Amino acid sequence: MEWVKADHGFGPEYDEESRILILGSFPSVKSREQAFYYGHPQNRFWKVLAALAASAVPQTVEEKRAFLHAHHIAVYDAIESCVIKGSSDSTIRDVVPADIVPILDGSRIEGRIFTNGKKAGQMYKKYIYPKTGIPSRDLPSTSPANAAWSVDRLIAEWGRWIDPAWLKD
Repeated sequence: MEWVKADHGFGPEYDEESRILILGSFPSVKSREQAFYYGHPQNRFWKVLAALAASAVPQTVEEKRAFLHAHHIAVYDAIESCVIKGSSDSTIRDVVPADIVPILDGSRIEGRIFTNGKKAGQMYKKYIYPKTGIPSRDLPSTSPANAAWSVDRLIAEWGRWIDPAWLKD
């Protein structure tokens, strides 16, 4: 794997009805290819959120986008660009943080910010929290690299912090 300077490649997904914001670290190679979030077929992100929302797991990018809007979920990443090897968070360097202020200003998130994995949490605390002053809740990563956490365990832990009522009208 070679080092590459990578840009995020696609913007945040949110609207004025979004109630929670989930930040990843940086899109995987698969996600950058699809130009949408959590594109690796083994990432458990969509399974976890679908379980919390008591909904079917979205499959296509169009279904995923519709799912996020229907359940008032905003998604973005803490990093806008970086140097990285493949999709490995542990190799991220030369970070340019994302600007989430427009998301916060254009939605109903009201302080409900969650990070998907340790690297996302670290990047949020280092680069974004000083600008927003809004604390985030670190959640265990849904990445297949986080094999210590089963889907059921992820659903239980994410469900401790994300109120299913926020995901309904």
